[in-house]
Amino acid sequence: MLRLNLLIIFIFVFIGAQGCTSHPAIQPNLPEPGTTDMGFTFSVENIVPVIWWRRGINENTDIGLRVGIPLSGTGIDINRILFRKELSWEMLNLAYSINPNSNYDLSYIKFKKNIRSRKISWLGFRVMVIPEGAVRRVNENDLNYTSSKRFGLFYGRQMTQKWGVEFGYFHDFNSMPLGKVFSTDWDPNSESVKAEYGDQYKFYPLTSGGNLPSEYSRRVGLSLQLYMYLGKLNK
Repeated sequence: MLRLNLLIIFIFVFIGAQGCTSHPAIQPNLPEPGTTDMGFTFSVENIVPVIWWRRGINENTDIGLRVGIPLSGTGIDINRILFRKELSWEMLNLAYSINPNSNYDLSYIKFKKNIRSRKISWLGFRVMVIPEGAVRRVNENDLNYTSSKRFGLFYGRQMTQKWGVEFGYFHDFNSMPLGKVFSTDWDPNSESVKAEYGDQYKFYPLTSGGNLPSEYSRRVGLSLQLYMYLGKLNK
């Protein structure tokens, strides 16, 4: 029942919040030298699942490879353990992803293992850069705004040894004030917005014709992923 409910949630969120970015797959275990882990990611960022592998280089470092079909969601990343205790550790992740809004990620993640259930949860801070967005607009001074820089938090946890879930949001402060993220009537061209904030937000449109999200859209900042861990290939 839990898996069915999660699947239904993902379908509805995907329909309403497709964002055209992607992020590294989180493997909630410490690196093991010479060991390769494998799994799938189902997310709002990609229509089809992404398959991934993580290869332990040493006890503090592993490298991840993701492959999307046909290409969106494909990427590479590297993890480096910064600090560890018996039931917790901290990690730095650097990643690059190929998609309509191809992006670089830098993430700081803190993991914690529950002493009773032995399941692992994680909380992270991420800086995300989209160098060239899929949608562009020329402002009144003929300057192209094509990049988006986002900052935000994400949280994940193991539901079972085979399944994990993660969600987060990364905000571009050029697109709108953070306090307006949940606003349903945000219009940077309205007189009330101009009176309160000025006219700078009109140069960072959230859409470009129809419902296609620009690189500044709130939908691009949304992340919701379901992980399927298949285990170790060489165990």
